[in-house]
Amino acid sequence: MGLGGCILLIGAGAILAFATDWKMDNVNVDLVGWIMMLVGLVGVFAYASIARRRRMIVPPTTAVVPEDERHYP
Repeated sequence: MGLGGCILLIGAGAILAFATDWKMDNVNVDLVGWIMMLVGLVGVFAYASIARRRRMIVPPTTAVVPEDERHYP
């Protein structure tokens, strides 16, 4: 799930938790909204963690030899 999906979950969960007054049998709509917001927040933090790891710069493991110092047979 990408960042957009996580933000969508947070928004839909906030609407269910704060902006509705529906009463359903056997379903607590407020709790469903809070769960959706929590899952969205976890997704945002996971996405940020993965994106931070992708941006890390790893130094090269082999020595880079300039073109003029190379010896050809």
